[in-house]
Amino acid sequence: MPVTKSGRGHQGAVDLKLDLTSSPKSAKKLQSKDSSFWDGHPSESPGLEKTKGITAFQTLVHLVKGNMGTGILGLPLAVKNAGILMGPLSLLAMGFTACHCMHILVRCAQHFCHRLNKPFMDYGDTVKHGLEASPSAWLRNHAHWGRRIVSFFLIVTQLGFCCVYIVFLADNLKQVVEAVNGTTTNCHYNETVILTPTMDSRLYMLSFLPFLVLLVLIRNLRVLTIFSMLANISMLVSLIIITQYIAQGIPDPSRLPLVASWKTYPLFFGTAIFSFESIGVVLPLENKMKDARRFPAILSLGMSIITALYIGIGSLGYLRFGNDIKASITLNLPNCWLYQSVKLLYVVGILCTYALQFFVPAEIIIPFATSQVSKRWALPLDLSIRLAMVCLTCTLAILIPRLDLVLSLVGSVSSSALALIIPPLLEITTYYSEGMSPLTIAKDLLISILGFVGFVVGTYQALDELIFSGHPLTSSNSTIFVQ
Repeated sequence: MPVTKSGRGHQGAVDLKLDLTSSPKSAKKLQSKDSSFWDGHPSESPGLEKTKGITAFQTLVHLVKGNMGTGILGLPLAVKNAGILMGPLSLLAMGFTACHCMHILVRCAQHFCHRLNKPFMDYGDTVKHGLEASPSAWLRNHAHWGRRIVSFFLIVTQLGFCCVYIVFLADNLKQVVEAVNGTTTNCHYNETVILTPTMDSRLYMLSFLPFLVLLVLIRNLRVLTIFSMLANISMLVSLIIITQYIAQGIPDPSRLPLVASWKTYPLFFGTAIFSFESIGVVLPLENKMKDARRFPAILSLGMSIITALYIGIGSLGYLRFGNDIKASITLNLPNCWLYQSVKLLYVVGILCTYALQFFVPAEIIIPFATSQVSKRWALPLDLSIRLAMVCLTCTLAILIPRLDLVLSLVGSVSSSALALIIPPLLEITTYYSEGMSPLTIAKDLLISILGFVGFVVGTYQALDELIFSGHPLTSSNSTIFVQ
């Protein structure tokens, strides 16, 4: 598809998280644009205005970078919930399926762009037009619900990310404060450390709230781009240090189960699908390429790199720490200043990224809300909604302070819908009237059914663990140093 003006705000907002090098000139355009909560029409999006386009290598970098968040740090625990053999094999299958669904989304978007002579089609528009092309009269009459469903899951996903970030921030800062008196320059993990008692992790969450409020009140994309660059640098350095540590001193793996209990596998599904979070950025990236014909190959290469990285981090982390693996692998790092600095770097990175993740639901909800009031009340309402939304994410994080369960819940509820359930059904509604082979239909139905099963079972298992677990709420995130 040609490089030109983009679609709705939420897709552009997701792209903002990735495109750190793009010009922020569109900030004023974005702040003044009108959009609708449910049934918005295409308008300008940040970083997607007419440009010379990005190269294949830049597209690859953005795609890989779009998957790097807190999800990768929870993959070692996910592998534990699946087994040392079943976990990597499942990650491979999930990566292949997620990549295939991204290709489906791109192909359907291109189909409607050519048919309707539109330069760009975002996720919501594609689903809406897919339903309009359905042979079912009922689906055609309710096609507008396609955009509403996508908008709803985007809001749930992004606010879920924000909740995960708050839990992550509190857990890691709490551990650093507890261990600061015993922190040394000796990085041997078997050194005994006496942790200093400190306040509950939920109080740490509240302590971050003022900083988060200040961040989400920033509406200037130029400032947010600076925060995003800082976040990516800090997280990149942290991942390099973490990887070199877990790759050394791996004990005998024979004691680890090849296949874990079926009861914990749904938790693996939720955490793993949470990590494959780039379904919302594939269309903006394709639209920005100089030569969009190369995008399918770049998408396959990028997802191969991501899947290999996930399998490597997840497997090595579980092999390194075994049953002692925590909800985030940063909580397993030894108590020396080098690895304490890793936690602090990730805290800085996630704190900065919070505003960018928050930007997505804000750009869906706030324009709709402010359009319902007079111009005089638009700014006060804007700021009030931002304050209410950040307080909501903090409240939810406090109510569910177990990082592993938050990851699994968000992944099962919304990420599975956006990444696995909707794209195959979209392919059927788009091409059914033009003729589809029974094998393709069966394949699409199988993917959607598996995604729906993961959606239901993963959500149920996470809620069951939360409600009926006999362990304290914060036990899975605590860290214990042993001799």
